[in-house]
Amino acid sequence: MRVSVTDAKGQLTELVRRAEAGDEVILTRHGHAAVKLVPVRAAPDRKSRRTLMEAVRASAIAKAADGPPAARSQDFLYSDDGLPE
Repeated sequence: MRVSVTDAKGQLTELVRRAEAGDEVILTRHGHAAVKLVPVRAAPDRKSRRTLMEAVRASAIAKAADGPPAARSQDFLYSDDGLPE
């Protein structure tokens, strides 16, 4: 829904209700989109953030793959006599 800023002045309460209900409300100025009304989402509480972080950690641990040991990780750069190739 697109409404000019001038028209929105008289129906702001209704436009806010529609935005809260999920409708896309765009206010226009001189025919160009200027503002989009969107509902404010509640910030997640501490418990839900903790649950999310634990899920992310568990997922990362499950996906982690062992690589070469750090002491041997760059052996391909050197020849058998220890000189750079």
